Amino acid sequence: MRPDTSTLAAEFDGHRSRLIGLGYRLTGRLADAEDAVQDSWLRLVDTDHEEIRDLGGWLTTVVSRLCLDRMRSAAVRRESYVGPWLPEPLVSAVDADPGDIVSGQEDLRIAAMRVLHELPPDQRLALVLHDGFEVPFAEIAEVLGCSVPAARQHASRARRTMSDAAPPERVPMPEQQRALEDFLTAVAAKDLAALTRLLHPSATVYGDSGGKARTARRPVVGAEKVARFAVGLIDKYGAELVGDVRPVLINGDLGVLFPGIPEAGPRVFTLAVRDGRPAEIFDIVNPDKLTRVEF
Repeated sequence: MRPDTSTLAAEFDGHRSRLIGLGYRLTGRLADAEDAVQDSWLRLVDTDHEEIRDLGGWLTTVVSRLCLDRMRSAAVRRESYVGPWLPEPLVSAVDADPGDIVSGQEDLRIAAMRVLHELPPDQRLALVLHDGFEVPFAEIAEVLGCSVPAARQHASRARRTMSDAAPPERVPMPEQQRALEDFLTAVAAKDLAALTRLLHPSATVYGDSGGKARTARRPVVGAEKVARFAVGLIDKYGAELVGDVRPVLINGDLGVLFPGIPEAGPRVFTLAVRDGRPAEIFDIVNPDKLTRVEF
C-alpha cells in the first residue's frame, strides 16, 4: 500500500538534510548528493510502503547504493585529474546559519574531507556509514556486495588511514581568524621571512584546479616553500589578487573568497590550524566546484 504522496513527501523531507549530508560525505559534490537524494525519492514513491519498516534506514541504504555507483566512476576519473582533488566547498556568510548539513559537523572540515576522499570508495562508504551514521555492518555488507567481515575490514582500514593522516582538528573561531589574518597580511606585504615564521613547519598547500585554473598542481610542502609559493603569486599577479577578499564560512571553518583577476580567476581559500599556526592551506579554483558560490 502506498500512502498519500503529500504525507510521504513530508516524511521524506524530514530526512532530506541528513541524506544530503550523507551523499556529500560520500561523493564530495553537492550536486551528486542532491541527485542521489532525488533518485531515492523516485524509488520511494514506486515502492510499497508497507514493505519499509524503517524509512530512515531504507533511504540511507538507497542513497548509499546510488552514491557508491558515482564514487566508483569518480575513482576512475580522478586517476587523470590534474592536481590534488578537494571536495566542493560549502560556502555561507560568516554571520549566517551554515545550515543543517554543515552546522557542528567536524568531519565536514575540508581538512578531514581531503583525507576521507583519498580512501578507496568501499572503505569510504564503510567508514561513513558505520562511524558517522551508525549503520550495522550487515547492512553495509549488503550495500557493498561483500561479507560482513569484509565490510568490517573496509571500515577498519579506513579508520586507520584517517588516524595516521591526523588532519588538524577544528580550532576556535578567534584562533582561525588570527591565523588567517596574519597569513593574508604577510602575503600582501610579500614578507617572506614573516610568512615563513608564522607557518607551521610542515605547512602544505593543496590547490584544486583540475587543470582549469591557476594554482599549485602538486602539494607544496614545508613552511619556506609555501611562503615562496604565496609570495610568488603576488609577484606574478600583483596585490590585486588579494585586494578584495570577503570572509565566509567554508564547510563551517573561516575562509575567504577571492573574486580574482582575469589572469588568475576567482578562488575559495581556507586553512587548517595546528599548534596555533596555519598548517594546511586549501586553494580551490576549479570553476566546476564554484558554480554555487556568489563572488
